[in-house]
Amino acid sequence: MTDRETALLASVPHQLFIGGTWRDASNASTLDVQDPATGEVIRTVASAGAEDGRAALDAAVDAFPAWKSTPARERGEILRRSFDLLTERAEDFALLMTLEMGKPLAESRGEVTYGAEFLRWFSEEAVRVQGRYGPTPEGTGRAIVSQHPVGPSYLITPWNFPLAMATRKIAPALAAGCTVVIKPASLTPLTTLAFAALMEEAGLPAGVLNVVTTSESSAVSEPIISDPRLRKLSFTGSTQVGRALLKQAADGVLRTSMELGGNAPFVVFEDADLDKAVDGALKAKFRNIGQACTAANRFIVHRSVADEFARRVTERVAGMRVGRGTEDGVEIGPLINEDAVEKAGSLVADAVERGASLLAGGSAIEGPGTYLAPTVLANVQPGSELLREEIFGPVLAIAPFDSEDEAVALANDTEFGLVSYVYTESLARGQRMIDSLETGMMGLNVGVVSNAAAPFGGWKASGLGREGGAEGIHEYLETKYTLTPDPAA
Repeated sequence: MTDRETALLASVPHQLFIGGTWRDASNASTLDVQDPATGEVIRTVASAGAEDGRAALDAAVDAFPAWKSTPARERGEILRRSFDLLTERAEDFALLMTLEMGKPLAESRGEVTYGAEFLRWFSEEAVRVQGRYGPTPEGTGRAIVSQHPVGPSYLITPWNFPLAMATRKIAPALAAGCTVVIKPASLTPLTTLAFAALMEEAGLPAGVLNVVTTSESSAVSEPIISDPRLRKLSFTGSTQVGRALLKQAADGVLRTSMELGGNAPFVVFEDADLDKAVDGALKAKFRNIGQACTAANRFIVHRSVADEFARRVTERVAGMRVGRGTEDGVEIGPLINEDAVEKAGSLVADAVERGASLLAGGSAIEGPGTYLAPTVLANVQPGSELLREEIFGPVLAIAPFDSEDEAVALANDTEFGLVSYVYTESLARGQRMIDSLETGMMGLNVGVVSNAAAPFGGWKASGLGREGGAEGIHEYLETKYTLTPDPAA
């Protein structure tokens, strides 16, 4: 641990942030945060219990009347100041994410840029919440349609993008006039705590943003979700947990946004530019060490180019440098924990047993740290578990196809529908894929699709609602229709 790393970690708040006050957990519990590159504990933070969750919701409820009445311009300016501060401190936030999550520092810098854009985008959207006014078709009155903040919101974020997943939820909620309680993942809570301190510095009023870190997610979440004062639940994580949360939210008829699992197909047609396809494949697969819901999971490649695609990909993957994310030139950092290594390793073993060819990697790397060698599998057979399950690791699995109809059928053969990637030089085929693939997002000859100005979200079991874009703020707004008499009557 360098002096800079030690000083940075010491500067991060270690308490809960409730009602504008930093405080210990009511039961004095704590949780340890580990660096997955070394296994060392790098910070100990408060671990909230049910009482703290209720206190955080109390604070959000108390702050809501004043915050929803705050002029949109003022709300937007606070978000803009937060953007400016985050941009100024980009290196600190990037290093912090690398220390608690493991991703290479270059990727952490990219996440700071991406995460900050949600603050800038929604600072601008705050003043664009609009309604409409006009006569009824019968001419008997005037219809007024207005938008209003939905109310206190509970945001649950995952560990894999500690900053961007927080800003992607916090920014539209605050822009709309909602107050929030956010619960970051227990594996990576430090970035959210540091960001809350930054927003406090930017002038955010007490109680508008509340942070509860905890190792007891269910104990904290259940009383918050069951409280009738809560009006919105937003969750990013696994489909399994999302289904359970939806059941809890049903009793209160909560507005919900669910960004859940993925099983992204990456389809390479015979007319694809293979140089572009290989570059896109590496971005779509190995970004964030493969630990992204948008990561390409199934590489569906036309049989006529499958061998050459596999050769080029393997050559690139074999040269990837693995190591601690803070080291220069590292492209593959550690997976988040040992469970992640074991899961990815078992999926690889299953595919090989079913007849896949292992072209690179395939095994864990001895510690310290939780590393899996970047892996390429070719000729993956139907029925292999990694074609059904989200890998969440640096494993690129190639399965051949012979016709366009077969490619579409293979791509859609999943309960998930978050994102798809297609490489073809045919404009007509690209248009057919837009119409045929059952995903909420698609990259056509590109390997990364996320953008703060675009609606992020999926179909089927990949979730409900959208984050980002003009659509993102509407997840935190309610629509009201008012009828007034005809003024001429």
